Amino acid sequence: MNYFKPISISLSPNVQKDDVALALKLLFQPWRWKKGKAITQFEEEFKKYLGVKYAFSFNSGRSSLYAILKALNLPKGSDVFLQAFTCNAVPNPILWAGLNPVYVDCADNFNLDLNIEKNISLIRANKGGVLVMQHTFGLPVDIDKIMQIAQENSITIIEDCAHALGEEIHPVKSAEGGVSQDAKQFDRVNSQKVGTFGKAAFFSFSRDKVISCVYGGMAVTNDDEIGKKLQELQKEFGQPSYFWILQQILHPILLHFIILPLYNFIDLGKIFLIFSQWLHILSKAVSWKEKRGLRPDYFPKALPNALAVMALNQFNKLEKFNAHRKKIAEFYYKELENTQFILPENPPAGGNIFLRFAVKHPKAHEIIYDAWHKQNILLGDWYTTPIAPDDTKLKEMKYEIGMCPNAEKLAKETLNLPTHINISMEDARRIVNFLKKWK
Repeated sequence: MNYFKPISISLSPNVQKDDVALALKLLFQPWRWKKGKAITQFEEEFKKYLGVKYAFSFNSGRSSLYAILKALNLPKGSDVFLQAFTCNAVPNPILWAGLNPVYVDCADNFNLDLNIEKNISLIRANKGGVLVMQHTFGLPVDIDKIMQIAQENSITIIEDCAHALGEEIHPVKSAEGGVSQDAKQFDRVNSQKVGTFGKAAFFSFSRDKVISCVYGGMAVTNDDEIGKKLQELQKEFGQPSYFWILQQILHPILLHFIILPLYNFIDLGKIFLIFSQWLHILSKAVSWKEKRGLRPDYFPKALPNALAVMALNQFNKLEKFNAHRKKIAEFYYKELENTQFILPENPPAGGNIFLRFAVKHPKAHEIIYDAWHKQNILLGDWYTTPIAPDDTKLKEMKYEIGMCPNAEKLAKETLNLPTHINISMEDARRIVNFLKKWK
């Protein structure tokens, strides 16, 4: 038995007692699982929050991206640019839509690097193409520079906001204190939420995102034609099966009452989780098919009412969640300032929500292993390969080693610290004390 209280970065980290109670209630109300008012209510509240014209819910972020790509009606085989240092949930919808993922390297801040001439040349050569713009870990991209390149080359921007719900990008101030010329060029004199810059954007509500209903996503746009097509696709995709919905409802219940308590015994919690997934009592975050570029039959689908109910409950706590993340991040910044860990950038134009606090260290993988086996601290391993999870078949993702050297370097030296609502200041202190032992 491990006498340290388990600290986890994943395993549905946002789940609180009210979420568990809600899941228990839904478990005995199967008539609410597929149809109900929560779907429309969630979409309307999301639309109002972002200030966009259209918001349509789907059963995952990848279903949402797939719907956007289909709505764009691109010719088969068209190139879609995306960064490496990502999850296979991004290139897979591109592949499923019959399109070609083209990878560009990322900077040390984990986002697309626009200072690499090769990246710029690739994007410019694809004039009129599509670029998926990822806000990694909730860290905002250099939006003005990307929008300028996109505008000059008629590039369609799809924002990947899976890590960034609630994040705002502020106007960069000039040396004189006024709004910079770059911001003025795009009429951005006020703060603007991510998800409102591109032609369309998608969000994820999976188990370890900003808010969670175990599986879920949203596609948003201000474009009338895309909005109409997204609505049609949502109806066309239909609802997932009752069994699939049951798996998601059970997830917070079993996590709360069985799996997390068993993590006091380290391996028992993990064994029970794997056993539950093997028996299909719970779903996996990423299926074996997705690791090979194949599409499971439960994607793409619309968001069922039961998960919309769970998402709404979390959405109502969004501001509290993100305020807590920033508070924990401030503590990490202060306590790890003079250590061997390289801390994340916090640019003046960005309202980083710190989905996770990503740090760099040459022994990152060793630290993750020791934290788990010696301290019962489950630190984050996003991402240990340029396309995660680490057993993803890179060839099937059309990625070859050497394509994005900096992304591959980051995969060897990055680890993530938890910031979610269930991390107390005492937990954060325990994590910091462990990390300070590393030189």
